[in-house]
Amino acid sequence: LEELEALATYVSEGADGAHALLIHSDRPGGFCAGADLAALHHRIEAAAAAGEPWEEEVRGFIDRIHAAFNALDGAPMTTIAAVHGVCFGGGLELALTCDVRVADRSARFCFPELRLGLIPGFGGIPRLRRDVGQAVVLDLLLTGRSLGSKRAHAVGLVSQLVGRGQALEVARELADSLGAHDRDTAAAAKAFAKRVPLEALEEEKALFCRLIARPAVREALADFVGREDAYPYLAPREST
Repeated sequence: LEELEALATYVSEGADGAHALLIHSDRPGGFCAGADLAALHHRIEAAAAAGEPWEEEVRGFIDRIHAAFNALDGAPMTTIAAVHGVCFGGGLELALTCDVRVADRSARFCFPELRLGLIPGFGGIPRLRRDVGQAVVLDLLLTGRSLGSKRAHAVGLVSQLVGRGQALEVARELADSLGAHDRDTAAAAKAFAKRVPLEALEEEKALFCRLIARPAVREALADFVGREDAYPYLAPREST
């Protein structure tokens, strides 16, 4: 998070005049599987055992991640996510801060949080609602099912769909081409076309913090951390 905050500050200050910011992962499994739920669980239980107000710590973390994501969302340059494989939970929320999402055919998108009695807490619902139709939002949110790359492209979640292993190359070519445009004009166009949904983001934070305080969520987190078998929605399969 500290590294992400440093990046967000650098980007907000203009990133030395860069025309584009490209976010990708070099992990074979995918773009990002989301937040470290084991670390979250252990921090909550340790604070609770010590009689400390762990809810405030969670709220502080959520405030920090929102500030960083909002800075990336409103960055004064074009942001591009090159996505492959798993793009779940907080990873999908990070991808949603980007202006353009280039995905290869292995990419899968999912919000599995309801399985734990939670909702996406890093701004996923307002940003997804901004970018796609409500039917897609409710499908991803309420079913917890993953969306394959082809379907994600069809509903507008993905800007460009490319062959396996080609997302980063295509994203780099796109980023290079942006140097031909006037940077200030591009920033002004982005600011007009893409608004950061600040009011809805605050509502999401409040709801997430209210839900995570329930004993049922702590029990679900403990079960998730203690499992040795993979959840069905994490099982590898071909994208659709």
